[in-house]
Amino acid sequence: MISIIIPTYNASKCLKELLEALEQQTMKCEEIIIIDSSSTDDTIEIAKSFGAKVITIPKQEFDHGGTRTKAAKFAGGKILIYLTQDALPYNKYAIENIIKPFYKDEKIGAAYGRQIPYPNATPFARHLRIFNYPEKSYVRSLKDKSKYGLKTCFCSNSFAAYRKSALEEIGWFKNRLIVGEDSYAVAKMLLKGYKVAYVAEAKVYHSHNYSIMQEFKRYFDIGVFHKKEKWLLDTFGKATGEGRKYLFSEIKFLLGNGCYYLIPKSFFWSMFKFIGYRLGYNYDKLPISLVKRLSMHRDWWKQD
Repeated sequence: MISIIIPTYNASKCLKELLEALEQQTMKCEEIIIIDSSSTDDTIEIAKSFGAKVITIPKQEFDHGGTRTKAAKFAGGKILIYLTQDALPYNKYAIENIIKPFYKDEKIGAAYGRQIPYPNATPFARHLRIFNYPEKSYVRSLKDKSKYGLKTCFCSNSFAAYRKSALEEIGWFKNRLIVGEDSYAVAKMLLKGYKVAYVAEAKVYHSHNYSIMQEFKRYFDIGVFHKKEKWLLDTFGKATGEGRKYLFSEIKFLLGNGCYYLIPKSFFWSMFKFIGYRLGYNYDKLPISLVKRLSMHRDWWKQD
C-alpha cells in the first residue's frame, strides 16, 4: 500500500489542481492524507471532495518534522510519498517513477524526485532547480560522503518518498527542526546503512521567486539548522565549497541564457545569502528579538 501525505495551510488556490493531477497518475495510491494546520479557506472542503483523509491540527502546533511524523504514523502505506501543496506532478508517471527504487533495492530508505521550475520562474529560480535537480538519476550511501560531503544526504520535502519501516527505525522525523527535516531523516538512514535515490524521471513543477530578503531569511534558517544539528557537518562535512560551485554555475547559466545583466545581482545575492547563513549559524550570539526578524519562520522561535 502507498500513502500520499500533503501538509497544507490555506491551499485552496493550488490543492484542487494537485489532487486532480494525482487522480490522473498511472500509479493510483490507496490513500491520500491531508494534514491541515487549521486553514481558514476551502482547503478542507476541497480535500474531502476528492476523498482524501483529513487530519486537522492547530496552526501553532505545525512543525516541519513533527507534523510529518504524525501523518506517517496515521498512514497505512509501506511507502509514504510527501508532497508540498505548491508542487504539481509534471506528468502522469511521477508517482509510478518515484516508488520504483524501493522495489529494486530493499536498502533504499528514501527517494526524491526532480523539480521543474514553473513557467513564471525567474532566471535565478530556474537555475536553482537545474543545479539541485539534474537530468541523471543516482543512488548514494554513506560511503559517498567523502566525495559529496553534505550533499550526500540532500533531499527535498516538496516531493519525496520514504520506506515507512526505515523512518520508524530512525525514530521518524525529528520534532522542532526549523528546516531540513528531510535531510535530517536521510542522514539518519544513511548512518543505519540505507541508501537515498534521486529519481530524475519522477518530476514535479516546483519553484519560488524569492526576493533577496526572503533568500537571506531562508539561508539564515539553514544556518540555524546546521548549528543546532552540528553532527551533520561533523559527519558529512561543511557546506562552504558548495556555495562557490553554485555561484560559478549560476554565472555560466546567466551567460548562456543571455542574462549577463543579472551577473552583478548574482554576486550581490550570493554575498547576502552567505551573510544570512553565517548569522544563522551564530544565532545564539544574537539578541532573540533580532533573530526573530531575520528568520523566515518567526513563529518557530516562540516555542524554542
